[in-house]
Amino acid sequence: MKSNETRPLAGTRILVGRARHQASSLSAGLRSLGATVVEIPFIEIRKPRSFQPLDHALRNLQTYDWLILTSANGVEAMWDRRRKLRLTRRHFQHLQIAAIGPATKRALVKNGLTVKMVPEEYVAESVVKGLRDKVNGKRVLLVRAKVARDVIPEELRAAGAQVDVVEAYETVVPAKSRERLRVLMKDSARRPHVITFTSSSTARNFAELVGKARARSLKNVEFASIGPVTSATLRELAMPVAIEAREFTMGGLIRAIVLARYAQSSA
Repeated sequence: MKSNETRPLAGTRILVGRARHQASSLSAGLRSLGATVVEIPFIEIRKPRSFQPLDHALRNLQTYDWLILTSANGVEAMWDRRRKLRLTRRHFQHLQIAAIGPATKRALVKNGLTVKMVPEEYVAESVVKGLRDKVNGKRVLLVRAKVARDVIPEELRAAGAQVDVVEAYETVVPAKSRERLRVLMKDSARRPHVITFTSSSTARNFAELVGKARARSLKNVEFASIGPVTSATLRELAMPVAIEAREFTMGGLIRAIVLARYAQSSA
């Protein structure tokens, strides 16, 4: 097998902007295909101002029928509070659990929980589609980030569910990344060919980090999005999407980048 087949991203510089503790899987996958990867987080995960709403919900798990998790971060935060409250897996056994995406499912299964439903597409609309006819008259607990789209709670309430939304964490702009991005973008020898975005939050935070200079500093840089929701946010921010994953996972994003670079080299 030729080297360009085993390392199709050789010579491609890619900026990964996931939170620091989450960047490794995406970065490792890109590096294994020959890419030069720079990690500068566009997002930082922090505890919410208060865990009181989450703790209250966890203490009253017996009153819920469904539990919905939208990210591995939410699973991690929920499970940490579960330990502090001295709850056991037994307290979760009666729940029907839905997870957005394979990473969220893996985090739940790792903690010994059974996942009832993973939507066909890893977006809020697909969760609603999968649950709409199952939640009438049911109580639903949605554990998510502080700032998130309201598609799930609004649509499930319209379907007859009683939905409680609790914040497990919040995302903020990492202050230290601003100067690192400025230096990187000024260096033509290190400036990335591709920047990856794995959520709407990463897109908004990146736009804030680079500020008004982004149009000038991002010339000839391609934006790679994990899916249509993130792509829509990028376009709202006047950052055109060159690459969009068909499968809304890290693996799907890597495959989309490889296909795009291959198409360019073959043109």
